[in-house]
Amino acid sequence: MPNTPEAINEPVANSQTKARFIEPMLLLRTNRLPEGDTWEYEVKLDGYRAIAFKSGGRVHLRSRNDKEFAGKYPGIVKALSSLSDETVIDGEVVALDEAGRPLFNALQNYGSSKVPLLYYVFDVLTIRGRDVTGEPLCSRREVLDREILPKLHEPIRASALLDASLPDLIHAVKAQGLEGLVAKRKNSRYESGQRSGAWQKMRVNQGQEFVIGGYTRAPRAFDALIFGYYQDGQLLYVARTRNGFTPASRDQLCKRFKGLETPKCPFVNLPEMRTGRWGQGLTAEKMADCVWLMPVLVGQFEFLEWTPDDHLRHCRLLGSGRTRGPQMWFVSLIRKAKIVTSISAKALARSGDSNFDTRGFGWRIGHQHAT
Repeated sequence: MPNTPEAINEPVANSQTKARFIEPMLLLRTNRLPEGDTWEYEVKLDGYRAIAFKSGGRVHLRSRNDKEFAGKYPGIVKALSSLSDETVIDGEVVALDEAGRPLFNALQNYGSSKVPLLYYVFDVLTIRGRDVTGEPLCSRREVLDREILPKLHEPIRASALLDASLPDLIHAVKAQGLEGLVAKRKNSRYESGQRSGAWQKMRVNQGQEFVIGGYTRAPRAFDALIFGYYQDGQLLYVARTRNGFTPASRDQLCKRFKGLETPKCPFVNLPEMRTGRWGQGLTAEKMADCVWLMPVLVGQFEFLEWTPDDHLRHCRLLGSGRTRGPQMWFVSLIRKAKIVTSISAKALARSGDSNFDTRGFGWRIGHQHAT
């Protein structure tokens, strides 16, 4: 039988594969993605990998470790009801923040916050009882686009292919503050549970832990977080950001701030004389709108680059709210191609639940509805 999408869709008598959970194919992390016509690219998503399948008229949604997702995300399961029987697809469950960008914290806390929840589909493993994992990815993509996605509607979407050169895609990902890119070999078969290198992922924007030392006021919750790093025992201001939050995560952070307010600015390099080219400078005038905190909360932040005046460009919160306890701790960062490692002063206090976490990534490329 010819190895074509049409052949994939032909019913094969007495050879049906029962739809079931299939361990996902894994991505190899790399610092440089391959280029050329044999590769295709997608945005690196930030959600929960999920295998969806329908068998005997019942839809199942399973995590990458074969844990049940159906009860947790019933809206997605309902939207998958139009899948053909004995069909298995691969994708990722993603939650969006108030700006329409994926935010992992919103996904972790789904149910306590009203955020859009989506299932981005990027592969098909079984189609109406026909195992297609041995077929090339380009053929599976055609089947997905022609036979599966047209039957599915919101909140199911296609994980779109990016039609541009790799340098242009990297530039766009940096500019939009996205986490990274995925490269897949067009002729790759689906290697369940394997990390062969036929699928690769690369982080584009940098991420680093910084110390939260304050915030700017807003009518509700806060407007932006103010953060920095320790050098020679002194806390230095580096940037502020209002990106990476949902209303729920803002409220949770505000609860963590209770009892940490202090009248003294913890940053030794403030105020600054000017705002600078990128507007990250914090002058005495702008400081009048700031609320200072004891520097005991640590946040994971993503950023594009360091500026010449030692600030960060295009930064956003990935995770925060974790206290370090009373012990000494390190803040390490890549700064102007050098590793600068220093020790902070003792953490001053522990406040509330130390397990709060929030992550999120921008999303502007390949945002496509399934049609």
